[in-house]
Amino acid sequence: MPPAAASPPARHDLEAISLIGFVHGVSHFFHLLLPPLFPWLMKDFGLSFTGIGATMTIFFVVSGCGQALAGFLVDRFGAAQVLGAGIGCFLLAALLLSVVDDYTGLTLVAALAGLGNSVFHPADFTVLNRQVSPPRLGHAFSIHGLSGNLGWALAPVFMTGIAATLGWRSAALAAALLAALALLLLFWCRRSLADPPGSDQADPAVELGQAGTVNSPFAFLQSGAVWMCFAFFLLITTAFGAIQNFATPILQQLHGLSLAAGASALSAYLVGGAAGILSGGFLARRGAHERLIAAALGTAALLVVALATLPLPQWAVLPLMTGIGYCTGIAGPSRDLLVRRAATSRFGQAAYGRVYGFVYSGLDAGLALAPIAFGAFMDGGRFTAVLIGIAVLQGLAILTAWRVGGTALPADA
Repeated sequence: MPPAAASPPARHDLEAISLIGFVHGVSHFFHLLLPPLFPWLMKDFGLSFTGIGATMTIFFVVSGCGQALAGFLVDRFGAAQVLGAGIGCFLLAALLLSVVDDYTGLTLVAALAGLGNSVFHPADFTVLNRQVSPPRLGHAFSIHGLSGNLGWALAPVFMTGIAATLGWRSAALAAALLAALALLLLFWCRRSLADPPGSDQADPAVELGQAGTVNSPFAFLQSGAVWMCFAFFLLITTAFGAIQNFATPILQQLHGLSLAAGASALSAYLVGGAAGILSGGFLARRGAHERLIAAALGTAALLVVALATLPLPQWAVLPLMTGIGYCTGIAGPSRDLLVRRAATSRFGQAAYGRVYGFVYSGLDAGLALAPIAFGAFMDGGRFTAVLIGIAVLQGLAILTAWRVGGTALPADA
């Protein structure tokens, strides 16, 4: 038997993981290019909450639609070029924000930032799957998720701190500088992201059902596993969006927390999620990803139900929110590996961009859907119903993960 191909050295893996982690953090930073500046923008342009909030709807609609299409560009032109284009959109969005003088300009900023954001998941995961050795992929996906959380954490402090001292236009210019630095780093390290020889060729042995070999760029849409992955992201991200948007007022109403305590509980949820992502990278190495997802999300759902129905003392809310975030975070790396299995088992490496782009468009759809789906419950004072709805979404996500595990063939990883 011929010897197996040598795995890439640890240094090569570390370089790819670090670079992709950094640019993913930048993409999450630009999720929050506008929201930290809402108080200043509303005042200067005379906008309502509905008007300024619509800019984020534009962001996620453009990002979701663009993400499904960006996967084709990644497969055609390579991840490095597409990542560069995405960061270039961020740079243009921040520069435009620094000079914008009306609401139309703000909507253009949101659309440009959403277009830039659309490329990162298909490009990031294509690079990680092609450049990182399989034994380290769980850790790679863990760092990828953690870096996104750090980008979210940095943006409000960075943007509001500069806006409060130098003005919001200066904050926009500072964000543009960050995008320019990221673009320079990406150009400097572009060779680390180059596709390995032959990775853009479809595997002639891969077949789809009874249809013969896969020879259409849209063949992945015939796969039930791919659709189940999309549904998983839609469900789990709608649940996350509901917590992110409404946890603070819900905890104030159900458990009598102050505004500051409710915000602290939400922060505890996000910190718990980051810790869970790190733990999930180690646990994912054991395989059985759908079982790990089921255990983690099942526990999270039970904790959410407890939060909704039990007369908890105020001191118990924060650790409970931390536990919900931790369990949800554990599922992250296994989730990404499950998508990889759905892609490689039927379509080979040539379809990474398309599969990840389509599947992760469910993330943007969930974030856009959450305020609409749960806003009516909040307006009606049905706070317990919101939490129960979150638990139901997590339970449905478990079912989709099991479905993916049953329909995706064993991957070659």
